[in-house]
Amino acid sequence: MPVSWFLLSLALGRSPVVLSLERIVGPQDTARCSPGLSCHLWDGDLLCLPGSIVSAPGPVLVPTRLQTELVLRCHQETDCDLCVRVTVHLAVRGHWEDPEDEEGLGRVADAELEEPRNASLQAQVLLSFHSYTTARCVLLEVEVPAALVQPGQSVGSVVFDCFEAALGAEVQIWSYTQPTYQKELNFTQQLPDCRGHEIRDSIQSCWALPWLNVSADGDNVQLILDVSEEQHFGLSLYWNQFDSPTKPWWHRNLTGPHTITLNHTDLVPCLCIQVWPLEPDSVRTSICPFRKDPRAHRNLWRAARLQLLPPRGWRLDAPCSLPAEATLCWQALGGDPCQPLVPPLSRENVTVNEALEFPLLKGHPNLCVQVSSWEKLQLQECLWSDSLGPLKDDMLLVETRGPQNNRSLCALEPSGCTPLLSGASTRAARLGEHLLQDLQSGQCLQLWDGDLGALWACPMNKYTHQRWALVWLACLLLAAVLFLLLLLKKDHVKVWLRLLKEDVHAGAAARSRAALLLYSADDEGFERLVGALASALCQLPLRVAVDLWSRRELSAHGPLAWFHAQRRRTLQEGGVVVLLFSPGAVALCHEWLRDRAPASGVHGPHDAFAASLSCVLPDFLQGRAPGRYVGAFFESLLRADAVPTLFRAVPVLALPSQLPDFLRALQGPGGPGPGRLADRAEQVSRALRPALDSCLRPQGPRTRGAGWDPGPGLE
Repeated sequence: MPVSWFLLSLALGRSPVVLSLERIVGPQDTARCSPGLSCHLWDGDLLCLPGSIVSAPGPVLVPTRLQTELVLRCHQETDCDLCVRVTVHLAVRGHWEDPEDEEGLGRVADAELEEPRNASLQAQVLLSFHSYTTARCVLLEVEVPAALVQPGQSVGSVVFDCFEAALGAEVQIWSYTQPTYQKELNFTQQLPDCRGHEIRDSIQSCWALPWLNVSADGDNVQLILDVSEEQHFGLSLYWNQFDSPTKPWWHRNLTGPHTITLNHTDLVPCLCIQVWPLEPDSVRTSICPFRKDPRAHRNLWRAARLQLLPPRGWRLDAPCSLPAEATLCWQALGGDPCQPLVPPLSRENVTVNEALEFPLLKGHPNLCVQVSSWEKLQLQECLWSDSLGPLKDDMLLVETRGPQNNRSLCALEPSGCTPLLSGASTRAARLGEHLLQDLQSGQCLQLWDGDLGALWACPMNKYTHQRWALVWLACLLLAAVLFLLLLLKKDHVKVWLRLLKEDVHAGAAARSRAALLLYSADDEGFERLVGALASALCQLPLRVAVDLWSRRELSAHGPLAWFHAQRRRTLQEGGVVVLLFSPGAVALCHEWLRDRAPASGVHGPHDAFAASLSCVLPDFLQGRAPGRYVGAFFESLLRADAVPTLFRAVPVLALPSQLPDFLRALQGPGGPGPGRLADRAEQVSRALRPALDSCLRPQGPRTRGAGWDPGPGLE
């Protein structure tokens, strides 16, 4: 729900007040003076064009203070208009200069000088009145008798009745004399609107004005007009600028009630609202409510832009007037802060949307403009960067001229202005003599020349190139030395390269170790479990060899020849042979340990486990098994004490509870850390779970059928 920001009767003005206003009858403007003065109001309005300030030839009348008063100009009792009465206070400035006593001056000359001193003073006082809808200028002739002419003393005042203005408008009044002897006086006033009881009762146009409320709803501002459905009114949003023509921004003829939504980014301090009923000769009320809104001031600076006007002019473009000062600064290459050139240059007050001149002889891409308000930097732009290219690596020399034509030079650096011939450890101090030679030989560009000094921009490119040439020379020399050392130590280099190659091969082997998996083909379910284990181990990565994936080779060469070839290759590559115990495998081992070979035909032609026992048992009996073999069994299919004691010379691990130890034994000392190993063990356990559950379920006679899939690699 919108939060009330301003609750207004008509528009966004100040708090309602009760005014007791004097009433003036008649449409004619009048002027009157304080006692002792005489004044006359010229008929009609004039075109006000203030001239330049001139020196006073003697005592003159000048305005010293402006004072305003609100009155009602009435045609009937309840048919009045708001009017501004202006009082101008006058004083005598200047004095007669006493002539030097010289021979030849007679009494006739003294009488001629005495005559103007005893004369009265006359002045033409102009009043200029400006508002959104009205612009007027009137001329008042004022005469002061000689008896009241006292230099530096106030002589009285003149009152003008009156300037009519719109309700709620902001008005500005200027006063000066013709000729102009001093800066004109300026006075700004916000007029009340129809909320004052006497104004509302006396001005008929207030009776039909719509009621307007303003509220803030999040990022939006809502103008809510509460009027009857049949009432028509006009609403205008405009930028109120006294130093330039008013710029209407939005205008609509509307029928009440109505709500208008403004985005908060549209608010600026000079955004004003004007509302009036669509009736003949209706009063327009104008109010500027956002003058003190912090968001409006932030938006104003975001909208402000600096613009270069060739050849040396510039302008600050903004929707509203704003208090600002501008100065030039020097932006060095490298990202250091822009350094203001004050002194020798001075700060200038900025007038928005008015062309200003740089006090320069030449432009330069490193010269930038800084605009500040209340000592806070608001804008900075390097206006010449578009026309003259990017920033240059130039050094700015500041020349200071003292009395008796004394000159001193310093270079503007981030640390300050460094004297050229000093012992400082800065870039300018090291190149001080060279910069002086460049300045004397005309290689530096003069940017400004004034009574107190000058500014010069000296290029530094050639010194930068010299510095990089030395760097490249040092790099080439270092490369030559290294090459010579390599030639002298070529035998050591060869050894180092060989060791590096061995390390690479060792790392590759550790990352992909070979493993030969031996098992007894007890039934179809167990073979499916072995296939799942082999497939999971291949993802670790391990290079797994299993007879389940080599049926074509087993058929061609026989189980014993296939086992001998795989065992020899695995052990030569530093791999490991895995004995996977099952009830069938344990039974075969007991037969061999009783020196009785298994009966022929009991196992199939593809069963490599029975054939491998003739080579595996001698390794265990002769003590060659540790480091070459690893045992494992599925704890849900076989008890740990069922494994023959002979095979306990190597680690015999239960799966899946001891999977981390099993994987560590397979991958060797170059394997992953504990955290990574635990993740891999969890991955293998998930792969085994479906096949292990299938083995544990009660089944009928197990035969190898068409639905049997031993795993990837089966040929």
